[in-house]
Amino acid sequence: MVVDGSAAIPEFEQQLNMIKAAKSTLGSTLMDMRSILQADLFDTEVESAEALAKAGYLRASGTICGVVIEKHLLHLCELHDIKISKKNPGISDLNQSLKDADVISIPQWRFIQHLADIRNLCDHAKGREPSKEEIADLVAGTEKVLKTIF
Repeated sequence: MVVDGSAAIPEFEQQLNMIKAAKSTLGSTLMDMRSILQADLFDTEVESAEALAKAGYLRASGTICGVVIEKHLLHLCELHDIKISKKNPGISDLNQSLKDADVISIPQWRFIQHLADIRNLCDHAKGREPSKEEIADLVAGTEKVLKTIF
């Protein structure tokens, strides 16, 4: 029995589909591993912010929380394929993009804006000092954002 090359095509297509599935799974697994490692790192940074706040370093604590929120929101934009046009987006830019893409609700958006306002008190020497209560809210709010917004 003589078989031409077309007999190999279904076998080849089956192998190609197996490779495509493996590639897709690998990408998903790598993204999951990145998310887990990032979550662990963020937890450590929030713990550092708590320790700084307890020691009276309110601005430093607030700044760390702001960076954590910013990184988390940027990661969410990547996960949801949201393109950010600004070269160095801040919390407000990322927050707005997530709201516009219906990833977060208006109450979540407002909550994150409130945290961004506290963070801005910490990052800028102009104006008043952040209060202990505001920093406590920012630390707790950062933990809440990390655990509830994804």
